[in-house]
Amino acid sequence: MKITPQKDYILIHANESSFEEFFTAFTKQKLHTVTQHKIIELSENLNITVKDISLFLNAATSHKTNGISFVIICNGIDIDEIPDTITIVPTLTEAEDVIEMEVIERDLGF
Repeated sequence: MKITPQKDYILIHANESSFEEFFTAFTKQKLHTVTQHKIIELSENLNITVKDISLFLNAATSHKTNGISFVIICNGIDIDEIPDTITIVPTLTEAEDVIEMEVIERDLGF
């Protein structure tokens, strides 16, 4: 796992050989705690399933409840099968845009 602090968020890139290894490392690093906006970039090599993405539900809910964005970058997942609490996009640019939009929405009281 590669953790890269950015100006407005923390970018977490999965470079493990399996999703299970990544999620274990994510949990051990306590990255599920609500501290600042997070973008999780999952590799296409991990063969991610909807069930795997759903493991982030608690972290996404905690972030959203506390007014902090939590976005996952992943391709090949049917977003209609993902709970609405989890924000999933295909690119880093879109993830950054989501954070920016959510900050604006919170500032406007939505």
